[in-house]
Amino acid sequence: MNGITIERWTLSSKIAVGGVLALLVLLAFAPEFLRPGLVDRLTTLFIYVILAAMWNALAGYGGLVSVGQQVFFGLGAYLSIRLADGGFSVYPSLVAAALLVGLFALPLSFLMLRLKGGEFAIGMWVVSALTHLCVNLDPLIQGETGTSLIALNTFDASARRAYTYWMALGAMTALLGLLFLLLRSRLGAAIQAIRDNEGAAASVGVRVLSTKRVIFILAAAGAGMAGALWLATALTFQPKTYFSVQWTAYMIFMVLVGGIGRFEGAILGAILFFLIETWFGGAGVWYLVGLGAVALLFSLLLPRGIWGWVEDRFGLRLLPVGYQVRFSADDPPGHPAAGLVAGPGVATRG
Repeated sequence: MNGITIERWTLSSKIAVGGVLALLVLLAFAPEFLRPGLVDRLTTLFIYVILAAMWNALAGYGGLVSVGQQVFFGLGAYLSIRLADGGFSVYPSLVAAALLVGLFALPLSFLMLRLKGGEFAIGMWVVSALTHLCVNLDPLIQGETGTSLIALNTFDASARRAYTYWMALGAMTALLGLLFLLLRSRLGAAIQAIRDNEGAAASVGVRVLSTKRVIFILAAAGAGMAGALWLATALTFQPKTYFSVQWTAYMIFMVLVGGIGRFEGAILGAILFFLIETWFGGAGVWYLVGLGAVALLFSLLLPRGIWGWVEDRFGLRLLPVGYQVRFSADDPPGHPAAGLVAGPGVATRG
């Protein structure tokens, strides 16, 4: 072996990032030239990307598998209703609601992050169920009857559609950008070190609980933003819908199919889920059965998800979260070192 090269920005990643930025600029003008139905569908896609990216951050990078993220989704919608009813401007109230969800997650993290594995997963589900019951007690919500985001009626339909679209696009871009920068930082290295081996991470000085807390709060605020945006598209709020475990099931499906622990995987999974819902969402219960069957097949045949398979097969990495170690061409195909990929803090074969 003549030597190695450590890379973060490859030619493919530079092209991919440039392409993503160009696409975002193009999407910003979509309400001007797309049909209203397509604008609404793109808004839904942006919300799915947020949900997938946030659950992937929590479980795929942080190692915190939760089946109760619907608590933050529901709270984002509920707090938006509450803030708007209290006189806040409707669209700023959506952002404020997400921030309040993150604030709610701070004290909650002191309790939940002391739970491990399945205890944490079920504990989050219990928190969601209890929060659902508390929201039902609010007279404004009228129990399961629910209410509406009445403040949005002050906007005409076309303006409301465009504003909600731009807010969803902006929220998705901001959250993905923040997560991207976080994972490339020293804190990102600590997060992934904890996921891989919490004891070993603690032994080299990583502050385990405080590091977990950062990703927990970010995932909570992101899910809260998604819930607030969903309310802006649906207008009506019924607690049993927003606090339903199906939202976490959707997040898990998107991440498992796309590739858990991979930045690109969550985005790809959200796009695939969006397409499946668009084509088969009207099939009723069989749609849910199909989702479960697809998730099972991927778990058995492609446990690393689609993007994990792409990385294994082609060594392709578009969004450079970690580092890639390339060995000299003298290494024969199949050499144990060939294709070694080093993430920030850990090394994995890719």
